[in-house]
Amino acid sequence: MRIPAEHFLKLRALGAPAVVLYLAVQGIFRGFKDTRTPVMCLGLGNLSAVLFFPVFMYTFQLGITGAAISTVASQYIVAILMLWKLNEKTVLLQPNIRNLHFGGYLKSGGFLLGRTLAAVLTVTLSTSMAARLGAIPMAAHQICLQVWLSASLLADAQAASGQALIASSFARKDYGRVKLITHVALKTGLATGILLAIILGLSFPSFAKCFTNDSQVLDIVRSGLLFVSASQPLNALAYIFDGLHYGVSDFPYAAISMMIVGALASIFLIYAPPIIGLPGVWSGLTIFMGLRSVAGFMRLSAKNGPWWFLQDSQENEVASS
Repeated sequence: MRIPAEHFLKLRALGAPAVVLYLAVQGIFRGFKDTRTPVMCLGLGNLSAVLFFPVFMYTFQLGITGAAISTVASQYIVAILMLWKLNEKTVLLQPNIRNLHFGGYLKSGGFLLGRTLAAVLTVTLSTSMAARLGAIPMAAHQICLQVWLSASLLADAQAASGQALIASSFARKDYGRVKLITHVALKTGLATGILLAIILGLSFPSFAKCFTNDSQVLDIVRSGLLFVSASQPLNALAYIFDGLHYGVSDFPYAAISMMIVGALASIFLIYAPPIIGLPGVWSGLTIFMGLRSVAGFMRLSAKNGPWWFLQDSQENEVASS
C-alpha cells in the first residue's frame, strides 16, 4: 500500500502549482463577490477528471498512474479556465512592485499559512492513525473521510459568500448589516448541516456501495455512519465561523485558535485509536471540528475583539427593554 501511495503522491505533486494558482484566483473572485465563476470552473475541472479516470486508468491500463495524471490534468484545466475568466473581468498586467503592499499581504498570509498547516497536519495525523490499523480499516476510513469532507464543503461555499458580504460592510463600518449577515450565515449554515446529517443518515449505508463491493470494508463503513452524518452540523458551523473571521480580517485569531484546537485534537488522535480503533480516529476528527465551532462562538462573544459591536448591540437592546 505504501509504494503505490508514494508513487501517486509524487505524480500528484506536479499539480501543486496549478492548485496554488487557482486557489489564489478563487480568492480574487471572492473579492469581486463572484462565487459563481469559481464553481463553474471547478465543476468543469472535476467533470474532466471524471472523464479522464476511466480512459487513463482502464483504457490505457495505467492504474494509479492514470488516476494521478487525470487529477493533475483536471487541476491545470481549472487554473486555465479561472485565469481566462479573470482576464475578462480585469486586464492582467505585470505588476508594479512598488505599488504592492507586501507587508500586509505577508502578515495575513503568514497567519493563514499557520492555520492551514495546523488543519492539514491534524487531518493527516488521523489518516496516519487509520493506516496503522490495517488496509481494510484504512479503506473504510478513506470512504468515510471523503464523504464527510465533500458534504462539509457545501457549508464552505456558504462561508465564502458570507465572507465577501461581511468584508464590504465591515469596511464601511456598517455594523448593523454585518450583524444581520452574521446571524443569517450562522442560521443557514446550521440548517445546512442538519439537512446534510439527515440526508447522509438515510442514504449513506446504500451510497457506500458506490465505492466498493468488499463486504468487510462496507461493514466498517456502516459503523462510521454516526461520524459521517451526525457531525455535519458541527462541520457546517466551523466553516461558517472561518468565513466570519476572514470577513473582518481576524486572521491572527483564526490561526492561533486553529493551532490550539489542532493540538488538542491531535493528542486525542494519538492515544485513542490504538485503544478503540477507528472510532477513536472519527471521534478525534469530530472533536477537532467541534472545538473549531466553540472557538468561533467564543470570538463572537468577546467584547474586546473585532466583534465588539455584537455585544454593544445586545446590551443596548437589553437596556431599551
